[in-house]
Amino acid sequence: MALTVWVLLFLAMFLLGYPIAFGISVSSMAYIILAGINPAVILDHMVIKFENQFVLLAVPLFILAARIMNEGMITERIFNFANRLVGSLRGGMAHVNVVASVIFSGMTGSAVADASGLGLLELKAMDDAGFDKPFSCAVTSASATIGPIIPPSIPMVIYSMLSGASIGYLFIGGVIPGILLALFMMGYIMYKSAKRNYPKGDTFSFSLLVQSFFKAFFPLLTPVILLSGIYSGAFTPTEAAAVAVLYAIILSVLGYRIIGLKKLFNIFKDVALSTGYISFIVGSAFLFSYVVAREQLPMYVTDFIMNSGFISNSFIFLLIINIFFLILGCVLDPTVALLIVLPIILPLLNTFNIDLVHFGVIIVLNLMIGLSTPPYGVNLFVVSGLAGVSLSKIIKEIWPFIGILVLVLLLCTYIPDLVLFLPKLLGYM
Repeated sequence: MALTVWVLLFLAMFLLGYPIAFGISVSSMAYIILAGINPAVILDHMVIKFENQFVLLAVPLFILAARIMNEGMITERIFNFANRLVGSLRGGMAHVNVVASVIFSGMTGSAVADASGLGLLELKAMDDAGFDKPFSCAVTSASATIGPIIPPSIPMVIYSMLSGASIGYLFIGGVIPGILLALFMMGYIMYKSAKRNYPKGDTFSFSLLVQSFFKAFFPLLTPVILLSGIYSGAFTPTEAAAVAVLYAIILSVLGYRIIGLKKLFNIFKDVALSTGYISFIVGSAFLFSYVVAREQLPMYVTDFIMNSGFISNSFIFLLIINIFFLILGCVLDPTVALLIVLPIILPLLNTFNIDLVHFGVIIVLNLMIGLSTPPYGVNLFVVSGLAGVSLSKIIKEIWPFIGILVLVLLLCTYIPDLVLFLPKLLGYM
């Protein structure tokens, strides 16, 4: 009875359009009441679950670092450097869009932060250069998905918390897939730019490149400081997020003097509100996971899959997982999708001998594709609002980029060393 109410209530609230975290918490509390569970047991469960989850602190800290960098005009220095680096190519500003996203991804770990922060700058530059607005929006949305693939990565922090996989190896495992995404996107941009005769940017100048490099030097040091600190053992990934915040404040407040104390206070307040929402989602998901564990749903799912005979090997299993998460990413926030589904799926990995780090990068890549996939891709809505372009026009241009994203996903799925090569160099396995 309690389990039936839990499932039906969750589905009903989802279909009625309630916030997903609200649906999770209400359905889980209904289950707890109907099952006659003492609330003190639930509190003990949540305290134990949260007690050692210091890695979760990295999430609000990376969000804060991204906001400070956006408000501190650090993004402009990054964009100008990327422009001097690849802007002279055919379709230059579109290439700049991708390269700037790669650089910015090493600082924030958020696709939405990339789309909303760099996005306005990128869209305006591409519009001024003569690009079609829908194509500009498609490039901006697709390139922003690189953000959480190249370290640091907020979704990988969540995955690490749920799975116990090393966050350091997860971070480094995303480097090659992220670079592949950028190269494949730039290849398509070259083809499309030649076909549509999109313009080149300014003529390449080594002296101007050097000048832009020195102007962007300290922002460009951010990923170097974070990654070298993590892999040298100087600080943990969670502490790296705090270092990112401190470094962003030093640059924006003390160095460039763009942000004053009043503006910094407002940024802290806004991020606190965002963190409150994320904390509510995480807390609700822990209630959800309690119900999942109590009803032994992972065991039933495992038994069903093993006895069905349909999923007989890891190749088919990973294909089904990819299809499932691609669909899931279209309708759910990545954090919510991870928190709800992973506790059910993770026990299956041992059955098919799938590596946790490899699987984590695949799952994050899946969910990032969902951010640019119709009908509910968040990145699509962000760039649509920034550029004032209808979703239908952007969707027509986004499909080739989705094809590229899916191609890289399949390559990383079935060639594990694309993910695991760098972690193995650092001693993994």
